[in-house]
Amino acid sequence: MKTSNYVLLIAFILSANLVQSQEEKESKFNIITYAGIGYSIVQNDNQPNYNLNSNGGDFLLNYRINKKFGIATGIGLNELSGNGFNSVGNFYHERTLIKIPLIATMDYNVYDKFRVIANFGFYTQNIAKDEYQFLNSTQKNIFKGWNFGTQIGLGFVFEVFDNFNFGINYIGQIDLSKFKTTNNQIINDEQLTNLNTVGIIVVIDL
Repeated sequence: MKTSNYVLLIAFILSANLVQSQEEKESKFNIITYAGIGYSIVQNDNQPNYNLNSNGGDFLLNYRINKKFGIATGIGLNELSGNGFNSVGNFYHERTLIKIPLIATMDYNVYDKFRVIANFGFYTQNIAKDEYQFLNSTQKNIFKGWNFGTQIGLGFVFEVFDNFNFGINYIGQIDLSKFKTTNNQIINDEQLTNLNTVGIIVVIDL
């Protein structure tokens, strides 16, 4: 849960400072952070597919075009881990992905203190760490590089106090391009890493 805790810590520090220095003039920006746990489906071309646990979060700056719609970008981090097997043998797999999203957001007030926040867009992500632990050896950086995909999100948030909103959130990611193995590895393959997570969302209106 390290990634989720870091994302939440940043959000709470920012909210504490903003509450003490509120301005009557409405800003065009807000900060959206979410952190969650879930699972990733690793789909291989030549090897068996397998599932990994997911723990991650995103930190976004959202520009509100109007009261309902906006555009957001920022940075995200996903840590994947779990067991699988391939032609070499059984393994424990750990992977860290750094994500840069570019998404359209929708903010809808259901009633006074309850909002629905949705998003849809695209992302690119890079493998920062990739490690396969077999019984007698550990193989690093079998897969490297960037890929891109599309994501959808849906959050339900309540206003806790002025400019600070807290709730639950779902994020789904579908890769549109594949990660590839590097040269001279023990396997030669391409793979997609689709992702589903459920967690918490914090929205800070600037």
